Amino acid sequence: MGKKLNWNHINPWMENSAPGEEQDSPSMGHGNLPEAGAELEGVIEDVAFGGEGVLRHDNMVIFVPGVITGEHVRVRIAEVKKNFARAELVSILKAMPDRVDPRCPLFGECGGCQYQHMSYESQLLMKQKQVRDIFERIGGVDGNLVETVLPCPSPYNYRNRIMVRTQWNRDRREMAVGFLKYHSRLVVPVDECHIAEPELNEQLAEIRSNPSRRNGIKYVLRKFPEGWTLPRDSFFQNNFFLLPGMVDAVRQSLRDFAGRFLVDAYCGVGFFAIELAAEVEEFAGVEIDRMAIRAAEKNAADRQISNGHFVEGATETMLPRLMEKFPPVETTVVLDPPRRGIDPSAVEFLKRVGPGQILYVSCHPATQARDVATFCADGQYRVHSVKPMDMFPQTQHVECLADLRLAH
Repeated sequence: MGKKLNWNHINPWMENSAPGEEQDSPSMGHGNLPEAGAELEGVIEDVAFGGEGVLRHDNMVIFVPGVITGEHVRVRIAEVKKNFARAELVSILKAMPDRVDPRCPLFGECGGCQYQHMSYESQLLMKQKQVRDIFERIGGVDGNLVETVLPCPSPYNYRNRIMVRTQWNRDRREMAVGFLKYHSRLVVPVDECHIAEPELNEQLAEIRSNPSRRNGIKYVLRKFPEGWTLPRDSFFQNNFFLLPGMVDAVRQSLRDFAGRFLVDAYCGVGFFAIELAAEVEEFAGVEIDRMAIRAAEKNAADRQISNGHFVEGATETMLPRLMEKFPPVETTVVLDPPRRGIDPSAVEFLKRVGPGQILYVSCHPATQARDVATFCADGQYRVHSVKPMDMFPQTQHVECLADLRLAH
């Protein structure tokens, strides 16, 4: 295949870290750095967490978007750093059998997805390897404890929340509505997002038909979950299709441990606490979002759940108050923090108190693995399992459930 491709605008736009950032990247050599604009050929060794392929040249790492492990490619150097470079994909000289045609015509320009050029089965295998590599390298975890990735029943049209923005296009003399380009503040106009639920694309069409005249306006498009009270700006998992599978994975881990009590930290509108309430004698949830806590109380009341309560406040501040109610060794703590991970003071408190089980849910395996390493550093906790769940098909992201238990 010598076809010239437009892969130079692959963009992870949904709150992700930069592809190839050093904490998630392979070891970087110090070879002879090529100049920007130079073209070279090579074979892709791996696809790093973040979505970029790894090409080595003179013992130097070059990151390339839109490729698959094993492909022979020609690239053009776009950016040279101190000890690595980024390149544009010029052509695929030998493609892998699992390469497929992207469904979205903007893939490679808009770049909201990183993996539409791969079959879904290949995406799952790749994400399992990426999670395994991260947990081995950052978490010090035996890679055999990382299970196969739980697939999404709907690999497209699954996202129930997206954000688009406006930007005046001087050349076209019109207001663009869409997503940011890769490493750019320019907006790519988008008619339809192929990973968003159809209802969101209807909302997008309305905005595009009458966009704001102001530049830089952000629109959050959202489909609300049936049967749940959810404030507009509060957190909820963004994939309704795999949500039952996620809950079942957490429930099975809780049942296997057979704890009597539950603390749901970063509980949002009470999703995990409410779904797991029947499995325990008593639960407590904590969340800093006041509106979410009020919603959690209503969600529990609507389901006539009365064996627990919710409190407003920061997890690291409120954990001592919640944990003193329950015998630690019979308590499971569910952690579902923001992407930055758990506050170090909360980690240290939990290590000091010693709940029998910690179920850590995260969409950022690197910060999750870092926190897991801290929990397990002195042998107090051991990792029972790590289950990746593909809540974000076609993109670099993957959700993981880490099951930690007291070792003594």
